[in-house]
This record gives sequence, structure tokens and C-alpha cells, in this order.
Amino acid sequence: MMIFMLAAAMTVAMLIATVFGMHQEAQRLKYEPRRIDRFGHRRF
Repeated sequence: MMIFMLAAAMTVAMLIATVFGMHQEAQRLKYEPRRIDRFGHRRF
């Protein structure tokens, strides 16, 4: 039973970390100046 509780806790922790990472990446891309070439592709 303890193993299942640890697995559930790790799953929730990884989901929270994933959401936090996606939010950070979205914020970084929002304020980054976008460089778009004439074909509509973003250049990094």
C-alpha cells in the first residue's frame, strides 16, 4: 500500500512540475522578440 501512495505522490509531483515548466516556457516565449523570416518560420 505504501508503494502505491508513493507512486501517486510522485505522479502528482511530476504533473505539477510539468505544468510549471510549460508555464515558464510560455512566459519566456511571450516576452522574447520574435524573428520571423519571409516564409513565416520562426528563427531562434
